[in-house]
Amino acid sequence: MLGEYRIEGRRASDIAASVERGVGLGALEPGQLLPAMRELAGLLGVNPNTVAAAYRSLRERGVIETDGRRGSRVRPRPATTARGSIRVEAPAGVRDVSKGNPDPALLPALGEAFAEVARSYAARPGMYAEAPVDEEFGRLARAAFDADGVPDGPVGVTSGSLDAVERVLAVHLRPGDAVAVEDPGWGSLLDLVPALGLRPVPIAVDDEGPLPEAVERAIGKDGARAVIVTDRAQNPTGACVTEARAGELRRVLAGHPGVLLIEDDHGHGIVAQPLHPLAGGTDHWVLIRSVAKAYGPDLRIAAFTGDAETVDRVLGRQRLGPGWVSRLLQGTVAHLWAADAVDPAVVARAYGKRRDGLVRALARRGVEAHGRSGMNVWVPVPDETGAVAGLVASGWAVAPGARFRMQAGPAVRVTVSGLGAGEIEGLAEAVAGVVGPVVARSYG
Repeated sequence: MLGEYRIEGRRASDIAASVERGVGLGALEPGQLLPAMRELAGLLGVNPNTVAAAYRSLRERGVIETDGRRGSRVRPRPATTARGSIRVEAPAGVRDVSKGNPDPALLPALGEAFAEVARSYAARPGMYAEAPVDEEFGRLARAAFDADGVPDGPVGVTSGSLDAVERVLAVHLRPGDAVAVEDPGWGSLLDLVPALGLRPVPIAVDDEGPLPEAVERAIGKDGARAVIVTDRAQNPTGACVTEARAGELRRVLAGHPGVLLIEDDHGHGIVAQPLHPLAGGTDHWVLIRSVAKAYGPDLRIAAFTGDAETVDRVLGRQRLGPGWVSRLLQGTVAHLWAADAVDPAVVARAYGKRRDGLVRALARRGVEAHGRSGMNVWVPVPDETGAVAGLVASGWAVAPGARFRMQAGPAVRVTVSGLGAGEIEGLAEAVAGVVGPVVARSYG
C-alpha cells in the first residue's frame, strides 16, 4: 500500500509528523490510500485511538481526507482551514469592530511620497539585475533596527510580514517539522504553518508575551524546530513582550541554539512600549517589521533583518520567484520614513485611549479583557457562538475567537481603531450583557 515508505511513531503527533514527512518527500503521493487505523496500530504497536488521533489531526490540517469505509487518503493537493472565513458579516445598522484595520484618519497621505518617487523614476527607471533592496530603504530600516537594539544583520524586503514568515520557514524547515506558534495568535499564521506541511505547536500567551515554560515545552518535548513570537501589539490579545519576559525567553532560547527564531514586531509605529528583541541566542533568527498598520495595509512592504545565512537564503530564493519587491514601493516608504510622516507617539496615544478605555469600561462591569498594546481587545467568553450572535443582536459585530486559537479558551476580538469616544460605554454594556451577569462583590 505504501511501497517502501514506513510510517513511524508511538505518539499521535509523531505518527502525524511521519505521514507529513512522507507527503513532503513525495513518498506518499496524492490520492494514496493509508493503512486502516487498526492495521497501522498493529504495525506500530500502539492503541488504535492513538492512530485515530493522528489521522484526525491530519484531516484538520488538510493533509489527508477520509471517505467512510473507503478509508483515508493523501489529499490530491494542499489544503488549509481558512480561518479568515470564520467571520461575521455585519448586517445593515450593525457596527463592525471585527476587521483589524487601522484608523484611516491616522494613516499618512501618500501623494507627495509617490510624486517624489515618480520624479526619481523618470530620471532613472529601475531595471533588472539591480540590488533587491533600495539603498535608502535599507539604510533607514537598519538604522531603526539599531535604535531598538536589534542585533546587526543585513536587511531584506518582502511583501508583508506573512510573506517574510513563509519565506524564512521555507528555507529552513521541511514538511513535518514542528513550529511553536502563539495561542491565541494571528489567524493567518495559524493557517500558513499547516499549509506549508509543518506541524503547529501551540504556546500559551499572557499580557507579557509567550510563557517561557510553554516555549521550553514546545521545543524540548514537542520538538519544535522554530518559534514564532510577536514582540508588540500581538494579534489578537494585544500582548507586548516586557523586558523581564524577554530575559526569560532569551534564556530558554539560549539552551536551544539550533532552533529558528522568528520575531514579528507587529506594533512598529503604532505602540508606545519599547521593543525588547529576543534575537541573539540562536544560530538562525529574523525580526520582521511590516508598514501595514502604521502606513496602510495596501503598502505591501515589510523589512526584515537576521543572521547573514538566513537573509541570504531568503533573498536567493526570492530571486528565483518575484525577483524583488517593487523598488517604487520601497522608495515610497523610505520617503515616508525620512519625512516622519507618522508620529508613533500620536498614533499610540490614539489607540491607547480607545483600547484602555474599553478595557476599563469592561472591568467596571466585571468583565475580564486584555489589550496591553495595539488596536485590539481580547475578551474571554463562556460561549463564543452565543456571544457573537448576542452582540450582533445588540448592534455590534466582533471577530469570533475561533479564528485565532487552537487550544486557548473561547473569546471574541474587538478592534478599537475606529471607535469613537462616545461608543465605548455602549459597546462595554453590550459585551457585559452577553458575557453574563456581573457577580455582586462585598466589601464588608
